[in-house]
Amino acid sequence: MKKSENTGQKKKYRELRSNIIPVFVMALLVLLWQAAVDLFRIQPFILPGPIKVFKALYDERSLLLTHTLVTMREAFTGFGIAIVLGIIFGLLMGYFKYVRMALYPIFVISQTIPLIILAPLFAIWFGFGFLPKVLIVVLMCFFPITVTFTQDLIKSDEDMDNILKVMGASKWKSFRLARIPQALHGLFSGIKIAVTYSITGAVISEWVGAKEGLGIYMTRAMTSFRTAVLFADVAIIVVVSLVLYRLVEIVENKFIKNIDYF
Repeated sequence: MKKSENTGQKKKYRELRSNIIPVFVMALLVLLWQAAVDLFRIQPFILPGPIKVFKALYDERSLLLTHTLVTMREAFTGFGIAIVLGIIFGLLMGYFKYVRMALYPIFVISQTIPLIILAPLFAIWFGFGFLPKVLIVVLMCFFPITVTFTQDLIKSDEDMDNILKVMGASKWKSFRLARIPQALHGLFSGIKIAVTYSITGAVISEWVGAKEGLGIYMTRAMTSFRTAVLFADVAIIVVVSLVLYRLVEIVENKFIKNIDYF
């Protein structure tokens, strides 16, 4: 009993330490940043210190919140669509070899086209509204989800395959019982990558043309040399991306732990 309690305490200590170390490193970097700005007397329009960035966050909190909600709406919509499409095409390519041979190269080629080129094209074709921004997010998020899911689906567990063959399982049943469960970790790995891309994709699409959103707000801050506001905008993007990543991790842990494999 004592041994299990000690093991539990050690595990909690390791988890606490793994959470504290990144926070400590980030706090140290912020302190060094502020010290460098003060020491070298860097002008705020070139590089504002963390204090000025925090002040900009507070002073512009209302506007920043409004723009953040717009960007998050675009990101969540595109991200949700990318998950659905990624699962569908992942299953198709994982199960059907010829579908994989036909589609995989197309998906790879699509990633070689810079989104900064596609964004203005989508604006020309679909206008400056909600749709082109969602499409950019879908394109950014779809590939990592589909590829990581597909790669894990086509990995074979020979022992499990042989057991299911002996039991007379069909190809689909073997795929459903053996391949899909083992590919869930790959699926969530792709989703974690994609969720950080979703905010970035929405911001990039807003650079081309938008009325609201963190991207257009960032552009206005740059053109008016309000560098502290620009850094505040970037800080929000980073924090939101990290929070979303952590939420996906929590969902993954709950889902993998509690799922009933068919």
